[in-house]
Amino acid sequence: MIEQYFAAVRNLGDQVLAGQLPVMEAVAGLFADKAAEGKSLFITGCSHSSIFAQEVFYRAGGFMLMNPLFLPGMTLETPPVTRTTRFERISGLADAVLDESPVRKGDVLVIASISGRNVVPVEMALWARNRGVCTVALTSIPYAESVASRHPDGRKLHELCDYTLDVGCPPGDAVLEISGMSERMGPSSTVIGIMMMHAVIARTTELLRQAGFDAPVFVSSNLDGGDETNRKRLSRYGTQIHYLANSK
Repeated sequence: MIEQYFAAVRNLGDQVLAGQLPVMEAVAGLFADKAAEGKSLFITGCSHSSIFAQEVFYRAGGFMLMNPLFLPGMTLETPPVTRTTRFERISGLADAVLDESPVRKGDVLVIASISGRNVVPVEMALWARNRGVCTVALTSIPYAESVASRHPDGRKLHELCDYTLDVGCPPGDAVLEISGMSERMGPSSTVIGIMMMHAVIARTTELLRQAGFDAPVFVSSNLDGGDETNRKRLSRYGTQIHYLANSK
């Protein structure tokens, strides 16, 4: 079963690369253009989708300009964790969070929701659309098309965003069948989605370097000289880095 899981993830990754390369290139171009303009990049998600936001900010080899938005009560350290499932279905929470965020017109907001059906990510996309914020959905089209929206108007995340990064995972996310079990196992969306985000961010950095910008990349603080390098880069890009600020 270990080998089967690795094989399933590899196969899905190959499919995603073949089908999603043009949109990944487009999103990298968007990120690079906005970063060069001095705009800000944000990423958010509810429950397990918040992992995408945690992975791509403040990490060695990662992009300094990716700002996470963590929604109160909707990250996995929330006790009890079942509350995250309930909260992401509550109307009004998206506006409450985004109204008090540093997101502004012309910025980019990546919204991660693998099913794309719940109220909070849908309302985040609507909020952004109404304020001139460019949106990128990180979602699964096969999953989304297999379920009904929980938003009153029936729309799903990918139907509202300017770009869609499709992780391609099946309905329910799991990719393994175990003999004697009706349930499938082996979630795939986090592995694939993180691969997509890191690939897009690496291409973004390459485009910025080609345009003559210093690479806003974190060096590991566990390498000699890493702390000094990071301090200099953080200072240079401070107006686009919001997760180090004490206020919005």
